[in-house]
Amino acid sequence: MLLVGDIGGTNTRLAVFAREQGDSTPLVKKKYPSQEYCCLEDIVTSFMKEHGLFPDKGVFGVAGPVKRNRARITNLPWIIDGEELQSATCLTQAVLLNDIQAMAYALPFLNGDDSVCICHGIEEKKGVKALIAPGTGLGMGFLTWDGKKYRAHGSEGGHTEFGPRTELEIELLNYLRQRFEHVSYERVCSGMGIPNLYAFLRDTGKYEEPRELREQFERISDITPVIVHAAVCEPDKYPICVAVVELFVSILAAQAGNLALTVACSGGLYIGGGIPPRILQYMHQKTFVRIFTDKGRLSAALRDIPIHLITRSDIALFGAACYGRGLY
Repeated sequence: MLLVGDIGGTNTRLAVFAREQGDSTPLVKKKYPSQEYCCLEDIVTSFMKEHGLFPDKGVFGVAGPVKRNRARITNLPWIIDGEELQSATCLTQAVLLNDIQAMAYALPFLNGDDSVCICHGIEEKKGVKALIAPGTGLGMGFLTWDGKKYRAHGSEGGHTEFGPRTELEIELLNYLRQRFEHVSYERVCSGMGIPNLYAFLRDTGKYEEPRELREQFERISDITPVIVHAAVCEPDKYPICVAVVELFVSILAAQAGNLALTVACSGGLYIGGGIPPRILQYMHQKTFVRIFTDKGRLSAALRDIPIHLITRSDIALFGAACYGRGLY
């Protein structure tokens, strides 16, 4: 048996994969509120005791940079050390991966039910595969073929400077520069960035804010789910929310194209994270592919790249399992 984890600032998800269950389906899995625990060791110990399962090896995707099998979790006061975790939980091995790396290891093993195709393209066998994943933040990574298998590489590309393409985006950049010292792609293309887009469209008078939305926002701390739900389920009633999502998608498409050019991902571009599956109707529009390929003299280089949107919700757990099983 193999213990795998997806460790984030909000939630920690654990699962056990057993060979007899198949490599794509966990034997058990459970979600824990990270903030209610003082360390990962406590969650792992509780999980093992609750299910009566004691795997000997663990692989954990963590929301933060990993150095020498040690990581400080973003938005959580935890420092995870693989050796200490191994000792405290009786694991014979505990491996830490960046969460985007963990997701990336799953890419070669996704089946038809795990993703939807945005653009068919022509996939180059053993070509570089790229991953961009807007969730709470903006994750990016890629896979390279080493002659025998794919290897995943993390990236902090989400924190590069936002480069506007249109007059509207130039206005957005100027607006955000008054609020932030550094305006990165994560500021405009993530769960934490969507409220920034909304505030820009509202404060600059481009759209009126419906009173019921304003009153609802006053009662909650995270307005992103409300904006996304309104754009998807009641677009005619909330044009400002539609405009937010359309702006989000255009920025995502442009940055996805930047990533594709940077790593020459002839093996395909994959879109992960929690937001894209929820706005599928906007992702399927031709606008996304048009902006993705709009790279001047290099536009032709992107036209044949397949684009897939990942719909599998436990992709980080599955990717950690792929790494741990040696499937990749």
